[in-house]
Amino acid sequence: MWARVLATEDTASLTVLRLFLAVVMFPHGAQKVLGWFGGPGFSATMDMFTGMMGIPYLFGLMAVLTEFVGPLLLIAGLATRVAALVLAGEMVVAAALVHLHNGFFMNWTGKQAGEGFEYHVLVVGMALALLIGGGGRWSLDRTLSRRS
Repeated sequence: MWARVLATEDTASLTVLRLFLAVVMFPHGAQKVLGWFGGPGFSATMDMFTGMMGIPYLFGLMAVLTEFVGPLLLIAGLATRVAALVLAGEMVVAAALVHLHNGFFMNWTGKQAGEGFEYHVLVVGMALALLIGGGGRWSLDRTLSRRS
């Protein structure tokens, strides 16, 4: 089973896609876990999820870890399909719970009540491409799958 999960196409385009998705997602996770990039840090994030949003602690923790660990796995190209699947799932949930009622577009003009879900659609699309193709040419997945 792991051989099928790790198998990947020998293309540089998947590597580029994987790295760009990681670069976009990592700051979000670092905000939530470490308080970097002006983020609230772990305790405040969990308080927001559980207190303000009413999300059970376990699900909030899963979201935080998805955004922090997922991009690290993507950078390494390790378990790319698993990381992509979990990131896509998290973005679908975030769009449905928080952003759907704000419409499609991001709040570029500052006139909306919040952000739309167009960002989430892009992340899901990128993640689905990685789910289908794997981590690409320069990934640990490829190295490990070639050994087995």
